[in-house]
Amino acid sequence: MLDINLIVNNPTYVHDALLKKGFDVDFAPLISLYEQRKKLIAQGDELKTQKNKLSASVPVVKKEGGDVEAIFRQVKELNAEIQKFDAELAKVEEDIFAFMSPLPNMPDDDLLAGEKENNKVIKVFGEKPTFDFAPLDHVQLCEKLGLVDYERAAKVSGRGTWFYTDLGARLEWALLNYFIDTHINDGYKFILPPHILNEESGYTAGQFPKFKQDVFWLEGVEPKKFILPTAETALVNYHRNEILKEEDLPEKLFAYTPCYRCEAGSYRTEERGMIRGFQFNKVEMFQYATEKNSRQSFDELVDKACKLVENLGLHFRLSKLAAGDCSHSMARTYDIEVYIPSMGIYKEVSSASNANDYQARRGNIRYKDSQTGKIKYCHTLNASGLATSRVFPALLEQCQNADGSVTIPHVLRKYLGGMEKIYPKK
Repeated sequence: MLDINLIVNNPTYVHDALLKKGFDVDFAPLISLYEQRKKLIAQGDELKTQKNKLSASVPVVKKEGGDVEAIFRQVKELNAEIQKFDAELAKVEEDIFAFMSPLPNMPDDDLLAGEKENNKVIKVFGEKPTFDFAPLDHVQLCEKLGLVDYERAAKVSGRGTWFYTDLGARLEWALLNYFIDTHINDGYKFILPPHILNEESGYTAGQFPKFKQDVFWLEGVEPKKFILPTAETALVNYHRNEILKEEDLPEKLFAYTPCYRCEAGSYRTEERGMIRGFQFNKVEMFQYATEKNSRQSFDELVDKACKLVENLGLHFRLSKLAAGDCSHSMARTYDIEVYIPSMGIYKEVSSASNANDYQARRGNIRYKDSQTGKIKYCHTLNASGLATSRVFPALLEQCQNADGSVTIPHVLRKYLGGMEKIYPKK
């Protein structure tokens, strides 16, 4: 949620910021509602003051033998007026919420306007792999190495899903354990969140109302519940409606969950296999930070995500996204994009993002500033650390050998009993 006071006091600034994301918003109706609310609050307060004075006068008038019935009639009339004003105020508040809740977050000032065409590569790790043999794509490698069964998954679930089998399951689990161990060693708190969330959780994360159709909803359940699309949705609600201690910030969390996405992609040729799917595994990093340390927390998350890919020895690039390519809730995003040789393109394996105070305003997540004593909204940040559904294919394709085997990165070998290579099944 944006700060309504910022909008009212500087509508041109907010308008121009949102325009960089492709949102052209006329704030005149909102400002009119804001002024109407102020007037209704003032009028209602005046009526309540009058009522309180009259009510306080009853004992005095009674003692002096005056007509208290006339006072009671006036109080009754004032109560009716107050109820009328309260109803009008509630309707105005509802209209303000309806206007404000779909608005995206403002991008940081240094972001370029526009979409993907204005994304900027700011770091490249390693060289594009070259082969002196005809390389296979990850689908072929998975089949020859016996790592993934797509056909049986289609039989029991449908397209956009897969079975990890035998060494495929062990390799997937090795990746997850490598991510988890790294985050624990870096002092992050391990969380296993619920996968079924209430509607307010989606609102706080900023995914609702805009993306309500992109999640799986449970039918016949009241109140409404949905299955989490990412652990971020659960983690950002961990401290909803709480006031945190400044000395406990930044609070660093991470979670492992499968992620469930209603839209699994277009199923173009380059997106077959596990590049896009309805369900995939991800380890998510998350921080609650102060306004002052927000940027430092962001840089830490970016560095951590990059190091995870670097230690796997995979070629990737780091891109700073333009305003229009940042997600609805985020003010800033850097994508870590791993190279998929068979596609000749880069695919995102982590998005490190800073929501500033946008999500915290929606979830009423605050801290007390030790210098001023004021209650402020936290800043919330997240980064995949990492999603496996693209790391897995990139690893297979970048680490393949002429004999059809795949070399296992050194950081994963301890999770696979010291195994150095995976060989084709005979």
